[in-house]
Amino acid sequence: MSDGTVDRLARATPTRVARKVKGLSDRAIAWLFVGPTIFLLLAINIFPLIWTINLSFTNFKANRPNRAVEYIGLRNYERILSDSDIWLSMQATAHFLFWTLFFQVLIGFALAWLINKKFRGNDMWTTIIVLPMMLSPAVVGNFWTFLYQPQIGLFNYIVAFFTGADPSSFDMLGSVDLAPWAIVIVDTWMWTPFVMLICLAGLRSIPDYIYEAAEVDRASKLRQFFTITIPMVLPFLMLAVLFRGIENFKMFDLVVQLTGGGPGSVTEMSSINLKREAFEKWRTGYSSAFAIILFVTVFGLASIYVKALNKVKER
Repeated sequence: MSDGTVDRLARATPTRVARKVKGLSDRAIAWLFVGPTIFLLLAINIFPLIWTINLSFTNFKANRPNRAVEYIGLRNYERILSDSDIWLSMQATAHFLFWTLFFQVLIGFALAWLINKKFRGNDMWTTIIVLPMMLSPAVVGNFWTFLYQPQIGLFNYIVAFFTGADPSSFDMLGSVDLAPWAIVIVDTWMWTPFVMLICLAGLRSIPDYIYEAAEVDRASKLRQFFTITIPMVLPFLMLAVLFRGIENFKMFDLVVQLTGGGPGSVTEMSSINLKREAFEKWRTGYSSAFAIILFVTVFGLASIYVKALNKVKER
């Protein structure tokens, strides 16, 4: 902003307002600018949470707004915790969460370790590997739905090439046993580059003189890997697990695109179950209680995990 513009704004400011602003401290002026944003964020985040907590103690249904709302206490929470379908969806979520984190951390760290070795075409391969995470889940879901087609899909022919099985003899998305693994494969393909980038940042933050000192002490490459590389990259790995764990716990769009929760309910994760309770069965109070349980679960596990992460950082 030029000096002339500043002078014009100063002259246009009413004298009474100018005196009040002039008497404010730097901290007060900072809050004057930041305050509206903080208020907006609180209104967008805190108010819906409080309203959801309130609805979780009622029998409210959004498709019957004129119906008298009754407060039923903890009855919704009791029904949820004793509902076998809810526990099956949580089991499907846990299966998806564990295996995606396992493969993404394992493959992501391996790719980061390879990319960290300076070689010809390093930048080009890094860009190619990162491409999947730049796509939207809707595009990825449609793309892999086509790849998984038993008659024309490329995935079945690749499996058949290595195993000798008939490409049309199995359906990744239609099989009860294979559908959960189909989602794990797609999510791993899409988000392993994210883990790789975080691990790569950790590897490149390790000073070279540490390895030089280890070589002076005649430490083998394997010993350097387990005593230097792994401990110093561990906080970055844990951070990647935290980010991906939170995102995968609430996974929705990719599963809807691939299986819609089927076949049956084998891939019906907690987020999909919540959506059906809220917008198909219109059990708003019940689904609100379910949302609060999921929120408390994620928040509690994340808080414990962050404390463990901080302890690792302090070492």
